[in-house]
Amino acid sequence: MKRVILPVIVIVIAGVAAYFFIFKKDDKPAAPEDKQKPLAVGEHSSAFMQSFEKLLTAYIGVKEGLVASDTAKANAAARKMVIAADSLKVDEIQADTNGIIKETARTYMSILSSSAKGLAGEATIDEKRKEFEMIADHMWQLTRTVKYDGQKLYWQYCPMAFNDRGAYWMSNEREIRNPYFGDKMLHCGDVKDSLDYSVQN
Repeated sequence: MKRVILPVIVIVIAGVAAYFFIFKKDDKPAAPEDKQKPLAVGEHSSAFMQSFEKLLTAYIGVKEGLVASDTAKANAAARKMVIAADSLKVDEIQADTNGIIKETARTYMSILSSSAKGLAGEATIDEKRKEFEMIADHMWQLTRTVKYDGQKLYWQYCPMAFNDRGAYWMSNEREIRNPYFGDKMLHCGDVKDSLDYSVQN
């Protein structure tokens, strides 16, 4: 009798298990997926965005002053850039849990401020253009660090700047308007890269 009961019990248990496996598994509510969200772009506060746009506007003013070979215009924009760099609201940067982005941004702010002061203090347009190279480089790095998403920006390059050493600059337009030569070689250069964080929103 025991030999008959044992196989029957095994068959019943297997049948119940199969029933729950096949018919009842879909009745359970699906567990929410616990995926790590990517770092969102476009989460900066309006205060940060406004302060960054002032810095960007001042930078563009310096670039345009050099494009026009206008030392007064470049100096005025550089002085605005000092104020904007010193006033950038890095504490308003969002999604920076360990503070690395803010600290990196502060480093670039400090360099931009001192370089803009240096540019305004240079006597000649050629010396201003040398100082501008550092400003352009750090402005590009700052923009990448904070993932500014207000507009598309272009990273442009002139291979003939500074006796064919070459130099880069950031622009808010695709058209080449060379700040290192001005009217002498206004359209010398090409676009090497661009930033458009707004498309990731």
